[in-house]
This record gives sequence, C-alpha cells and structure tokens, in this order.
Amino acid sequence: MIRFLLLVISISFSALTFAQQKQFTMDDAVLGLGTNLAREDIKQLNWIPGENAFTRTVKTSKDEAIVRFMVPSMAADTLLRLSEVQNTAGKKYPLRSMPALEWLSTNVASFSIGNHYFLCQRSKTGMEVKEWMQLPDEAENIHIENTTRRFAYTKANNLFMVDAEGRTHTVTKDADPGILNGKSVHRDEFGIDGGIFFSPRGNYLAFYRMDQRMVENYPLINWNVTPASVHFTKYPFAGRTSHEVTLGVYNPSDGKIVFLETGTPKDHYLTCVTWSPDEKFIFVAILNREQNHLWLNQYNAQTGAFVKTLFEETDAKYVHPQHSLTFIPGKSDQFIWWSQRDGFMHLYRYNTSGKLLNQITKGPWVVTEIAGKSEKKKTLLITTTKDSPLDRHIYSVNWENGKMQRVDTDPGTHLAAVNNNGDYIIDRWSNGTAPRVIDVISASGSWKKNLLTAKDPLAGYQRPKIENVTVKAEDGTPLYGKLIYPVNFDQDRKYPVIVYLYNGPNVQIISNTFPASGNLWYEYMAQHGYIIFTMDGRGSSNRGTKFEQATFRNLGTVEMEDQLKGVDYLKSLPFVDAARIGVHGWSYGGFMTTSLMLRHPGVFKCAVAGGPVMDWKMYEVMYTERYMDTPQENPEGYENANLLTKVKNLKGKLLLIHGTIDSTVVWQHSINFLKECVDNRVQVDYFVYPGYEHNVRGRDRVHLMQKITDYFDQNL
Repeated sequence: MIRFLLLVISISFSALTFAQQKQFTMDDAVLGLGTNLAREDIKQLNWIPGENAFTRTVKTSKDEAIVRFMVPSMAADTLLRLSEVQNTAGKKYPLRSMPALEWLSTNVASFSIGNHYFLCQRSKTGMEVKEWMQLPDEAENIHIENTTRRFAYTKANNLFMVDAEGRTHTVTKDADPGILNGKSVHRDEFGIDGGIFFSPRGNYLAFYRMDQRMVENYPLINWNVTPASVHFTKYPFAGRTSHEVTLGVYNPSDGKIVFLETGTPKDHYLTCVTWSPDEKFIFVAILNREQNHLWLNQYNAQTGAFVKTLFEETDAKYVHPQHSLTFIPGKSDQFIWWSQRDGFMHLYRYNTSGKLLNQITKGPWVVTEIAGKSEKKKTLLITTTKDSPLDRHIYSVNWENGKMQRVDTDPGTHLAAVNNNGDYIIDRWSNGTAPRVIDVISASGSWKKNLLTAKDPLAGYQRPKIENVTVKAEDGTPLYGKLIYPVNFDQDRKYPVIVYLYNGPNVQIISNTFPASGNLWYEYMAQHGYIIFTMDGRGSSNRGTKFEQATFRNLGTVEMEDQLKGVDYLKSLPFVDAARIGVHGWSYGGFMTTSLMLRHPGVFKCAVAGGPVMDWKMYEVMYTERYMDTPQENPEGYENANLLTKVKNLKGKLLLIHGTIDSTVVWQHSINFLKECVDNRVQVDYFVYPGYEHNVRGRDRVHLMQKITDYFDQNL
C-alpha cells in the first residue's frame, strides 16, 4: 500500500513538473497572445457620456448583456440583452455575441454590422433597438457626428455625407483618381490618421483634399491573376515632387464648399486641424516642406480667408507636430498646444490671440497623452514618462499653475479612459508580472475599485529569466534593454545570441509591460537555447529631442554605435559565445540589420532583415526629409546610409525578406540589392511573401517566424 502511494505521488509530481515545463509552439509564440494565450479582459468597457457610470458586457448562463455600473456606488442595472439585439439585427445578421456599442449621448448608443447601423435608445425599462442607416458596401472612413446624427464617408476618391433625414449629399465630384477627398494625407505622418473633421456642433464638415496627380506613379504587381496585373500607386520619393493638400469646408445647408487659403508653396504640410468651439474658425499648423518652420494659423471657416498667425515654431533640425489643439473646457479662447521646444514633449496654454499664458508641464520627461479634463478643477488627466521612460503613469495637472499629482499607484504602463467631467478614470495597466489589471479610480486618487486582475495565461509554461539592462552610449547616455536568458540556464555553457532591434524614430520597444520579455517569440527562442538581447538606442522615441535627433542627417550611424555598445556588453558576459551572435529586425530594424552586416562586417555571424530600406533616396518624402533633409541638401548623409554601394563588405549569412506589394518600403529596395549582389558575386539568401505589404500578418506570420527561426538554427 505504501509503495502504491509513493508511486501515485511520484506520477503526480512528474505530471505537475511536466505541466510546469510546457513549451510554446510556434503558433503560441506568434499568435498566442491574441488567441489561446490571450489575457483576460472586460469587453465593451466604456463611460456613458454625461454620467458617472460605465457599461460593460456581462455573460450569463443563457445570454450576454450590456450592464451599467454607477460610480462610486457600483450599483448595477441591465440596459440591453443580446436577445433584444437579435430580435432586430438578428433578422438580417447572425449574432452570437453582443456587437460593439458606441455611445452617441447619455441615452443613445449605436452599433454596426458591416455598413448597416442600428440605434439603441435608452428608456425606463432598458434600451430599444431599431434600424438606423445602411451605407453603401464600398463606404470607407466612416464618421458619425453625435449631435446631428450625420454620417460622412468616402467612396473611391470622393466624399459623401448622409444627413439625419437619410439624404445623401455628394460633397465632392472629382473624376480624376489622382485627387483624394476625405482621406488621410501626408502618408499618415504628423499624427494624421484621417481626413474628415465634423465641426463641434455638427453643422459643418471639413475635409482634406489631396492632389497627387503630379506625384510619380509606382507599380505594384498582383500575381494572383494570369497574366499578372499592375496597380499604380502614387509614391513621393525624397527630394522629388510631392503632393499638394488643401482643406475644404462643406456647408450642408447650402451645399457649398470653401477652401482655406493656406497659401504657397503648395507642397507644405497641413497638420493639427482643429475647429474652434463656436465653429467660426479652423486652426491649422502649417509646416514647411523642410520641416524646420511651423506657423499656427487661424482661418475663417465661412470664407476660407486667412485670419492670422498665432505663433511660429522653428528648430535647426526639425519641428514635429503630432497633436491637434485641445480647447480648455468653458474657454473658447484658450487651448493647449503640444511642443518639444524645450527639448521634451510638453503642454503649453495659449489664448486665441496667440499669447502664451503658461507652460503647463515641464521637466526631463515627456507627456504621451491627454486622456481627459475637468472644468471644475481646472485640471488635465495626462499620461507621462515622469517616473521612468519605461513606465506610463497617470497624472492630474492644473492647467493654470502646473501643479501635478500622480493618480495611479502601481508600477507599469497605464492607459487612462476618463469620464466626461474628469472625476473618474478607467485605468488599464500591466507590468512585467501583472498581465492585465483594470481599476476604476477617482481623479483625486482617493478611491479605487478593482474590476479585473487577470490570471497569468502563461502560467505552467517554461519561462526564461529576464533581466533589465542599462548600457552607456558613447556620450554617456543611458540606453535601456532586456537580456533574456535561455531556459535551464547553465552559467558554465556558451550560448548563441540573437539581437533584435528597431532603433528608428517614433518607436520604443523596451517598456514595463506584460509579458516582461516583450514578445513570446523571444521566449520560444530562449526555450530552444538562445539568449535574446534587445535595446532602444539613440534615435528612438520618448526620451526627448536630444536623444531622438542624435541621428539627424546620418540615419544608421549613431544607432549602430549604440547597438555595438550592446554587443560589447554581450561579449563581456562569460556565457555568451561571441562567435555566434545574430541580428534581426524589420522595416527600420531591417535597415539597421543590413547596415550592421555591411558597415560593421564580421560582428554578426548571421542576420535576418525584413522589409529593409536600402537607399533612403527611394523612401517617402515626409519621413525621410525630416530626418535626412533632401538628397540634394545632404548627399554625404545619403551616401553613408546607402547600402547598395556596400554589398562587397558582407561577411556571414544574410537573409532578406520582403512583401511583393509593399507600398511603404517598395520592393525595389531589395530587388536592387539583389542586383548588386549578383554584379559583385556576393551570395545572399532571399524570400518574398506574395501579396503582402510591409508586414506579414495573421496565420502566414507563423510561416515567417518559422523561416526566421530555421535560419538562425542553421547558421548559429
């Protein structure tokens, strides 16, 4: 009997040990955090406009419901059940779960299934669901104006509006496909993510009009048909002809459009588009093509006439506007302006005469978001890097005296959703050990209610040790990175290393989030005997302009110096095999990877570069000219960064990967590189993903990461 019990205990212990030692599959490593290993979450967690209340989806044994919770009492009542939605929308569409609701006002919400929209009207007993609007199947960039219940959308290259009575207004009628209306412009630079701007009360519709007929055609080939077909896109190369953008204002009452008199040269950039609260004016930050001079201009929305320049900003390297104006609640003549003029992204309060009233935030850190505001307390709710460049914390700041108070209490990366009056915050956060926590907190920080503390979806898996690392750049600047150890680490062994990098502008890859590694593929590789090292060097984001502008006019130089400091650190570790170091990156990281192999040959044994820029003269105007000036102005910088002229330097193994319809880093970059390899009798490995643009996503990404893994297995 004792022997039997010992056997049972032994088997149970072995089973437990096995469960704890479970390894990731490649599917887990690539797709797991979005599928079988996804963190617990709360669906449809949204504030109700005008109430200290939020809604969320709650599942019951028979149904799913939208439930309202009053704050701070947390009293709950059911507003809408899935069965009620199915009674209306289910007649045309099969619904197995509650569609996503968007609150239009305190008592009205909407949801859509495709381009079919439904209204949900609150009553004393719940919500009544009714059909609302059916937009054309081809409608894109759909915007709903909450007050007037008007819709705006684009179809092909034109803009349309549907009024509350259901009448469709054809706003623009441009026959030439080279003119785009109502769409994002300037290739989504400058924080631009759309081209439709309803006025605050919904009476007018402003929109971008981009004329790109003068821009060169660039062919993208569709290989899915026989013979293959060609689609031409407009691609403005650095130093060459760019597009011209204007801003139109449509008045639905008379059907007329006026265009703002934004002047010349016409290839300047129109950014930070903002309506005045009274709908009389539109503010536009005009940035010259050189991107070193900005004018914040005011225009008459009725006539399009230029009114005045409120102020100007200049910088010897570049000005980088990314945010529209935020008007002070109850003050139609005061607004918040974002600027890096003191070396860090901070907030400034101006009046509409152009007078600076005060700098609201200040210090060697950056503001990353304005999440909400309180008119009563004269405060903004913001997220910042004040405590650490690796964290994001929520602060309340008085817009008159700059007094700041941290609202959250836990280390990590916090995302704030603030209710209308600025009294309460839904705080979503995580850190290296907390997968996801959702709290409701008061803006004063005096009250908190936990809604979710997610279980660790990776519990039971074989996890590596992860160590935060700080490396010093040549000038003494601290650079933050992560060292991921092989599982079952043996300090007496020598391990191969994979350096993963990006190190380009506007991106930060090292942060205090879950999982601590930052990527399950890193952990997969650690399970298979690799050390992974990743680090943000100078040129990357959220460290101030001195840090970010260190690469100006010489992309791929200072960043490589920093990454090589990381390699020096790796080589100082007794368990690193200095003869077996590989490097991998995508996009700017692909450029960095290829640069390291050609400009510092012999450091890395092998490399995988995805979607790499090979010659900055073949990249787009807005991004490239900001960081490099034009090829005509900076020929030496472009030549130093040109990888097509350095093919002969290659030592070690290099795999290049590219999507065949990449309209960001066009396929010609790697095709030209291959031609140089052939001409110089240099062997290189190459793989393309047919039909993919700049990134390989979905199920096919598993194939991509397996190919990359196999390459390192074969060569490291």
